[in-house]
Amino acid sequence: MLQPRRPVAGLLARCARPGPAAPEPAPAARGRAAAPARRRGLLALLCSRSRGGAGEAERARRTGGGGGGRGGGWWWLLRGRLAFAATGRLMATLAGVFVWDGQRIEEEELQRSAQEMKHMENISSLFQGDSQRLDPRAEQGEQPWEMIMDKKHFKLWRRPIEGTHLYQYRVFGSYTDVTPRQFFNVQLDTEYRKKWDSLVIKLDVIERDLATGSEVIHWVTHFPYPMYSRDYVYVRRYSVDQENNLMVLVSRAVEHPSVPEDPEYVRVRTYESQMVIRPHKTFDENGFDYLLTYSDNPQTVFPRYCLSWMVSSGMPDFLEKLHTAALKAKKLELEVRDYLSAKGLEGSEGKAPAAEHKGEGSRSPAQLEYA
Repeated sequence: MLQPRRPVAGLLARCARPGPAAPEPAPAARGRAAAPARRRGLLALLCSRSRGGAGEAERARRTGGGGGGRGGGWWWLLRGRLAFAATGRLMATLAGVFVWDGQRIEEEELQRSAQEMKHMENISSLFQGDSQRLDPRAEQGEQPWEMIMDKKHFKLWRRPIEGTHLYQYRVFGSYTDVTPRQFFNVQLDTEYRKKWDSLVIKLDVIERDLATGSEVIHWVTHFPYPMYSRDYVYVRRYSVDQENNLMVLVSRAVEHPSVPEDPEYVRVRTYESQMVIRPHKTFDENGFDYLLTYSDNPQTVFPRYCLSWMVSSGMPDFLEKLHTAALKAKKLELEVRDYLSAKGLEGSEGKAPAAEHKGEGSRSPAQLEYA
């Protein structure tokens, strides 16, 4: 999104404060880079879970045993089952196995993103382009959206995330010179992104889920000099809704045992992204609207307003690079995997074929169709 390892004009000037600036902490200094430290952390976590279970039992005895409060014995039985499931996931992590339960992106998350797109369309038509008032629901206790950029082809808002120093961002825009299919495919194709995004250091599919088609991605990206590069481990899932003429892509951070922290990078553990695309006509005709909602915590030492400036300026830049890559793929007829055709082969429920359970090398020849 920003140029790799290169000073950004105006960045230090915008962020300057009296007195010497604290250097960005090295990734290894966060206490999780060395293998012995990781092992101690996992063992401590396991022990803390055991102590937590003992504490629940002691509280139960003090309040009259299993016969009272929150459903009596049934509540404690349920808590015991939940604790057993959590411990099972922890033991699987210690054994190097990724457990999809509770980590995969469910259908409800895709539906919520689609509903947000419908809400945005309703608001846009209701206020006839009055972009200063994005969400009337904010008056009912939600944080209001603040417009920070209003361009010809897109608008950008932000709102604070309660209890943090971070913002959530929302972009609503349109393109008329590329098809929704091309834009969607270019965004999903990890191999092609390695070619058009100069910030990418590593971008690989780690594992796939048979039940939903969710994928775990490991992404390492340059950050502006002098900051360390960041790495993300996240799960993503996409949906193509032919009936409602929508395409949805949802991503959020997860932990995966096969991708431990690397002392060369800073691990980003808080990350969410939802992209919804609405074709003006069809998936294969030029023109569509899109809604991107995004938040992450890159763990920088810069002040809040400086971090906000970096994100708000970098996001439009990334979207334009994505748009340019889609145009280039169309003009040069580059081979980009056609995810819409692959989704059609998966069936209406979005289940991935058995040959795609893990790794890029297991992709079925029938799915190597290109737009």
